[in-house]
Amino acid sequence: MASRAGNSSTVKVWIDQDLCTGDGLCVDHCPEVFVILEDGIAYVREGEQVMNDPGGAECVAEVPVGREAATVDAALDCPGECIYLEVEAVETGRLELDVAA
Repeated sequence: MASRAGNSSTVKVWIDQDLCTGDGLCVDHCPEVFVILEDGIAYVREGEQVMNDPGGAECVAEVPVGREAATVDAALDCPGECIYLEVEAVETGRLELDVAA
């Protein structure tokens, strides 16, 4: 989970659909962020909006507050290694990303 002492950050996520194996582990970890569509491939979403046009790095979703750890777990467990996280610091300072498995 991203954390900053006295500062805040935004975590964003996207999927490289070319690498997705369609196992659905990401949805198991965090259905608020990931969804499998009819094509059997995982996509990210913000609320009800699925980021699937055209997919990949062009379709970045903001991770809801409190779901950062589950999103990191999904990325770590992904057999296709296709989930990418971006952490944007709102203020300057030291950023820590805790991805302990």
